Amino acid sequence: MNPSDPMTIEEWGQQASQKFAWHWQPTMIAGQSGRLAVASDPDGMLIDACERQDAGEEGVIDPFWAATWRAASGLDHYLDRLDLQETRVLELGCGTGHAGLAAATRGAQVTLTDGVDDPLLLVRMSTHHLAERCHVTRLRFGIDRMDAPDFPLILGSDVTYLRTLWPELDQCLRDHLADGGEVLLSDPFRIIANEFRDWIQKRGWDYTEHSIGLSDDPEHPIRVMQLKLA
Repeated sequence: MNPSDPMTIEEWGQQASQKFAWHWQPTMIAGQSGRLAVASDPDGMLIDACERQDAGEEGVIDPFWAATWRAASGLDHYLDRLDLQETRVLELGCGTGHAGLAAATRGAQVTLTDGVDDPLLLVRMSTHHLAERCHVTRLRFGIDRMDAPDFPLILGSDVTYLRTLWPELDQCLRDHLADGGEVLLSDPFRIIANEFRDWIQKRGWDYTEHSIGLSDDPEHPIRVMQLKLA
């Protein structure tokens, strides 16, 4: 989205409502009370997608983007450590857009992306009040290459859960990371992300791990994986 986009937030909402039920969810973003446009029945959407896949329908994508993941909140908390004023930031697999919106709230210029179009309808609404700092567009790992200067900072929350996407994610990071830039990927210490940690280091990335506690469940912190090209 850019500031000259003629569509209003109400029109984006109407488009989203034609596809699925959604609502505004109060959310703490960058330490402030905010709200995110989110799908109202993510479990039902996933069941429907599975049933369509079982029936042989092609091209049906699991709507994991519809859920609100704690990993995005953990990444939001980690961003408190950075000075993001006017920093160009790319969010991959943005889902609800929480992490990208947290960066924009802290003064960054953010491009929020996902591989499917449906979540971007909601993200356009959630970022509408920061339209001058937020651009929303589709980006598929390993397929699309943005025509834009590379980004000093790339964010992703819960984007490492599928092994088959790791090579495409690696390529996407290399395609869009500026020289000397860093990548921040968050997850709730999934076992598969432990495998990703080992896998990505073998491909020339320097790796540093951070643990971020959240007040809603202090016993289950969020991991932030900090990556830099060696």
